[in-house]
Amino acid sequence: MDDSPATQTSPAVPVTLTDEQVWPLTGLRVISGDLELRAPDDRMLLDLARLAAQGVHQPDYMPFLVPWTRGTPVQVARSVMTYQWGLRQRTTPWDWAIELAVVRDGEPLGTQGVYAKDFLVTRTAATGSWLGLRHQHGGVGTRMRLLVLHLLFEGFDARHATSSAFVDNPGSSGVSRKIGYRPNGILHQAREDGPIDSQLFVLDRADWDARPDELRLDVRIEGLGPVREQLGMV
Repeated sequence: MDDSPATQTSPAVPVTLTDEQVWPLTGLRVISGDLELRAPDDRMLLDLARLAAQGVHQPDYMPFLVPWTRGTPVQVARSVMTYQWGLRQRTTPWDWAIELAVVRDGEPLGTQGVYAKDFLVTRTAATGSWLGLRHQHGGVGTRMRLLVLHLLFEGFDARHATSSAFVDNPGSSGVSRKIGYRPNGILHQAREDGPIDSQLFVLDRADWDARPDELRLDVRIEGLGPVREQLGMV
C-alpha cells in the first residue's frame, strides 16, 4: 500500500448545523406583547392536537370547508397531526403553506396559517386560522391576524392579503372588516353536502398602511432572514 502523503486523506470534518440552518422556519417568531406566532415542533403539535380535540366550534356549526373537526377527540387530534406533518413538505418558493402556532405565555391557543402559490410573482397570500373554544371572543383573533399581516407586508413585502369566511361566520368576517379588508366577491361552495356561500376579502398594501392607530401593534420579527431565503425572497 502506498502511504505517501500524496495519497493520504484527511479525516472527515464533522459538520454541525443548527436547527435554523436545517429548517429556517424553526427560528421564526412574530411577537407582540404576550402573543407570539411560531412554527410548532412536534411537542407543540401534540398540545395543539389536544386543544383541537377539546373543541374548536359548537357542534351544530362547521366553519371549515374540510370538516376536520368532526369525529371523536382522538380522530380530531390525529387529523391535526397528519395535516401539519403534511404541510412541512409543502414549503418551496413556488408553493407554501405555513401554519404557525398562536402562543400566549407559553400556551398554544390555536394556529394562524398563511398560504401562497407563485408568491414571488403575485406577492399575494391567503390566511386562515382556528382557536380553541376557550380562547375565543377575547380579542385574540384580531391580534393574531394583525401579527401574520405584519409578517406578510413588513416581512415578506406582500402587495395583497386575501381571506374568506362563510356568510354564516360573522366572527371571521368581522375581523377582516375591522382591519380594513374590502369585499372581493362571493364563492359558491359545498359544505357537508349542502350549498354555502363564502365572502371573499382582500387587503392591499395601501389599506394596510392606512389602518387606524388602534390596529398598529408593536411587533418584532425574529429569524426572518433565513426564512426569506428559504422561500426564495432574496
